[in-house]
Amino acid sequence: MLVFFDVITLNTWLEDQIKSGSSVGFVPTMGALHAGHVSLIDASTSNNDITVCSIFVNPTQFNDPADLAKYPRTYEADCSLLIAGKCDVLFYPAIHEIYPGNIPEVQVDLGGLDTVLEGAHRHGHFKGVVQVVHRLLDIVKPNRLYMGQKDFQQFTIIEYMIKVLKLPVELVVCPIARESHGLAMSSRNERLSNAGRKQAREIFAVLSKSTALRNTLNPEQIVRTLFSDLNHDPFKPEYVEIVDRYTLQPIDLWQDEGTQVICAAVWLEGVRLIDNIIV
Repeated sequence: MLVFFDVITLNTWLEDQIKSGSSVGFVPTMGALHAGHVSLIDASTSNNDITVCSIFVNPTQFNDPADLAKYPRTYEADCSLLIAGKCDVLFYPAIHEIYPGNIPEVQVDLGGLDTVLEGAHRHGHFKGVVQVVHRLLDIVKPNRLYMGQKDFQQFTIIEYMIKVLKLPVELVVCPIARESHGLAMSSRNERLSNAGRKQAREIFAVLSKSTALRNTLNPEQIVRTLFSDLNHDPFKPEYVEIVDRYTLQPIDLWQDEGTQVICAAVWLEGVRLIDNIIV
């Protein structure tokens, strides 16, 4: 696996590969990699000649400085995982490589996609996500961009950005990778105790009840039921919502299968966990 630390050297290498006809798949990450990230690498290597993974802990998407400080940095372990996953290129830039100061912010009216769900609790978060993903796409210039379903709102916003700006990249969304008991894989899981990880499986179990309840309850009733089911120690639910797949607005009536998603954010042991199920 090749490792690049600066934009110019990476661009030079990629330009040669693209000129020779190689297709490029891109997996942007913030490191602390796990099997969920590896599934994205696998999807990319299966459909592209070259797979590039970036590791960059983006400061502009953290509205809580303490959360940024606590974010795990595990470079050596990440490299080992990427090598085992047959990733071709790791891009590991410093902040000044991504934000050199002479590049204007990309302007995208997200139409409210960024103010609901996560956006209602993490102000400015998605503005930072849009900036960094746009910048990384401009650097790597991939044919395909790979993101995970776990961050449902994030990929929906990036999907919208790609459409509005008419960017020449295909977004590929991969299913949520889960631990054996159902907990959605996340770098944040590492901050849970062993007991906490076992307790956290209840989040997915509760959300999974929505499929059966759909036959007898409307979306608003299910939201109240699931929030109540999670509203007990050691959990502290922040929200449970059933929203339209594309607008992220709450729905009152059931729509066609696959066009709505149930999303939740739940605190456990001081760790904020998110999950979702497409209904």
